[in-house]
Amino acid sequence: MHLQDVWFRYARKAAWTLSNVDLALGPGETAVVLGPNGSGKSTLLQLAAGVLRPGRGTVTGRPAVVGWVPERFPADQPFTARAYLTHMAAVRNAPAQKIDEWADRLDFAGFLDVRLSRLSKGSAQKVGLVQALLHPPGLLVLDEPWEGLDARTREQVPAIVADVVGRGGSVLISDHLGEVSRLPDARRWHVRDGRVAEGERPRTSRRIIELAVAAAHAERALAKLRADGFDVLGVREER
Repeated sequence: MHLQDVWFRYARKAAWTLSNVDLALGPGETAVVLGPNGSGKSTLLQLAAGVLRPGRGTVTGRPAVVGWVPERFPADQPFTARAYLTHMAAVRNAPAQKIDEWADRLDFAGFLDVRLSRLSKGSAQKVGLVQALLHPPGLLVLDEPWEGLDARTREQVPAIVADVVGRGGSVLISDHLGEVSRLPDARRWHVRDGRVAEGERPRTSRRIIELAVAAAHAERALAKLRADGFDVLGVREER
């Protein structure tokens, strides 16, 4: 898939959210999109997934089957999780048993008959993951997939990515929680000031540096570190 000289803005006379984007993602590759909040990460993912169309430029070579998981699954719907996923399986021409298989894998089976509107954010996010994976995607696009998930399911995300790329698919994933360290072989795409640049992949040998900042400045420090391409391995309170 190739994004060639892609520009995008949300209104005709608005400033460009993204400009001069020229990126390619091949079969069996993973790219992690990094950048501060509001930089255009989600916009880039939606352009890649086909949810948005570029104002200028082209997106070519997009696989026929795209699995798209937004940052916040739209759970305000009058269906149970099972009814929604059954409909999505029919749309994707996927066997219905895949619903139970993925629900078991994501520790979600006990919530299949609960209405979407009654699910927690983490459980709703699991529904989003399942619908994207019912049919093996040629391109899987995950917008902040670790957000709201329990620890056990968070561990599944790298395994899901490995499954997709192992079949020759591509994965595009955004991250602001520092979980990129779980995907050491992924490419890094940094979004800043409407531009996207590819950073170097981390070398096998790395150093871990501990930093301490005032609590009031923690979010700003984390955002800057991530925007600069550093992997944040954890945050803890001083005692």
